[in-house]
Amino acid sequence: MNILTVLQTIIAVALIIVILLQQRGAGLGGVFGGGDSSNVFNTKRGVEKTLFRATIMLAAIFIILALANVLL
Repeated sequence: MNILTVLQTIIAVALIIVILLQQRGAGLGGVFGGGDSSNVFNTKRGVEKTLFRATIMLAAIFIILALANVLL
């Protein structure tokens, strides 16, 4: 295994953990217009905001590592 695969695996596990730690209840309703998604980005505070940003950051790193793993 090369270093990119190991890093991608670590990031994947961290991403799963961060997603599972997020508050439940949003569901897919907001994605498809079934829920009140008007305040999705504005109402996050404290730990919830940190987890949200960590999720975005880890997902971006995961995608970059996946592309690098394919191209290299």
